[in-house]
Amino acid sequence: MKRLSRPRWMPIDPYVLLLLGTVCLAALLPARGTAADVASGASTAAIAFLFFLYGARLSTREAVDGLRHWRLHVTVLVCTFVIFPVLGMAARGLVPVLLTHPLYQGFLFLTLVPSTIQSSIAFTSIARGNVPAAICAGSFSSLVGIVLTPLLATGLLGNSGGGFSADSIVKIVLQLLVPFVAGQLLRPWIGEFVARHKKILGLVDRGSILLVVYTAFSEGMVRGIWHQVSAVRLGGLLAVEAVLLAVMLLLTWYGAKALGFGRGDRIAIQFAGSKKSLASGLPMASVLFGAHASLAVLPLMLFHQMQLMVCAVIAKRRAHDPEAQEEAAAPPGPAAQSRPAVGTGTTGR
Repeated sequence: MKRLSRPRWMPIDPYVLLLLGTVCLAALLPARGTAADVASGASTAAIAFLFFLYGARLSTREAVDGLRHWRLHVTVLVCTFVIFPVLGMAARGLVPVLLTHPLYQGFLFLTLVPSTIQSSIAFTSIARGNVPAAICAGSFSSLVGIVLTPLLATGLLGNSGGGFSADSIVKIVLQLLVPFVAGQLLRPWIGEFVARHKKILGLVDRGSILLVVYTAFSEGMVRGIWHQVSAVRLGGLLAVEAVLLAVMLLLTWYGAKALGFGRGDRIAIQFAGSKKSLASGLPMASVLFGAHASLAVLPLMLFHQMQLMVCAVIAKRRAHDPEAQEEAAAPPGPAAQSRPAVGTGTTGR
């Protein structure tokens, strides 16, 4: 969990600064011509390798055990792929008062993206929630999203996203699902190595996202589309996203309570059901939106950073709940002793 900590004098996650620096680099020195082709190929390879490592890391036994907790996973999937999109469609009424049409398209796309894996695990662990459930919920959401997100985008965005087709879905499956399956198949031979060198996963996670951000924003600069976004529109987008995040955090917490879930499960549902994955969303946007990908990923980038900062505060407060303190004081039982390791500690996704 060391990667989640930062100096007390630094209120912003250093990774947020890296993302902002990457955007500035793309604005000052955008990749053009051959360099753009190289950057695009490298980002595609990096994301594929990232999902290969995710496949090698996820224990098949964990996945099978997680299926037994089907109510929790169905709840997370409904939050991610039903409630989020419904709220996204409701925001259509904010055009053109707060959002331009291109920004709304990106906002709607972010509501269709799958949940995170790494940050859901990290925050659930900090809050003393059900970590194995968070691992499985995030993984299932990512796998379902590889197919469901493009299908939802096709139905809700139509041709406005740059041309959705069966070919787009095939490209996403080849880039994300095939490497994941390959990692699962090779896990008996490389799983231990990946677990021992978990820092590599964190570096690939964050590095691949930075590379995709640079590629997308470089293309936006070269095509001169940034004049479409003003400071006022960005402020409106941030306000809408803040409301969206608040609604989902409240809904996942109190909705899970109404459904009869215990504290540990509610924490996993809140953190897995209220987040959106930058690592999954960026390559999908690149394929689905083409030349307009930079504007499409802007709402997702902003929401991603907002969710990390807000959930970090919530997770620390949840850790000091009376129930959490009682669990920490109680002697560890068999279930606690066999709890699986908590990811890489990175919040890149």
